[in-house]
Amino acid sequence: MLNNIGLPGLLLIAVVVLVLFGRGKISSLMGEVGKGITAFKKGVNDGTKELEEDVDAEAARDITPAADKDKA
Repeated sequence: MLNNIGLPGLLLIAVVVLVLFGRGKISSLMGEVGKGITAFKKGVNDGTKELEEDVDAEAARDITPAADKDKA
């Protein structure tokens, strides 16, 4: 059913939404969507940095064998 919408159908849907909600409501909604996307991207970047720091900390830890530590 949705395979045959096409450009005229999408334009009709956009006009109906604009009439129902008004320009101000749609622009504020799109602003909130933009803020949500920005927050999501920031969260993904922070998570990636945290994982990289954990990997770096794991690689930098002391790997001296236990037998050598007892002799010192």
